Amino acid sequence: MPADQARALASQRVCCFNHHMIKVYIYAKCSQCRHALHWLKEEGIAYESMPIRETPPSIKELKTALQHHDGNLRKIFNTSGLDYRSMGLKDKLPTMTEAQALKLLNQNGNLIKRPLLIGDGFALGGFNPEQWKKTFGR
Repeated sequence: MPADQARALASQRVCCFNHHMIKVYIYAKCSQCRHALHWLKEEGIAYESMPIRETPPSIKELKTALQHHDGNLRKIFNTSGLDYRSMGLKDKLPTMTEAQALKLLNQNGNLIKRPLLIGDGFALGGFNPEQWKKTFGR
């Protein structure tokens, strides 16, 4: 593919993502969140930054994240976080229903793996540059 066509295609992808605003749920003191925001800026991808502790994702957004993580609840939990460990969720999570787990995440943003990026038809948990490049066609 000629370079000018590749640039046009990349530009169309950015426009498409910009048309449907992407939400990025972050914690300001999280280095991975800061890296993710920097990456989005460098790539020219518009987003809305949301404080994950003060404004956790909705149940609908969490369901989207869960769907894009193959229904594996553990993958959307911040399993290395203090709240996760202090609440004993390693042992409790396997016995929880999906509804119980999503409600818990919705009520406590500290429990969510971050950054959490929610777009039109996709979700990404954690900052993995290679996965993000693939998702955004970079």
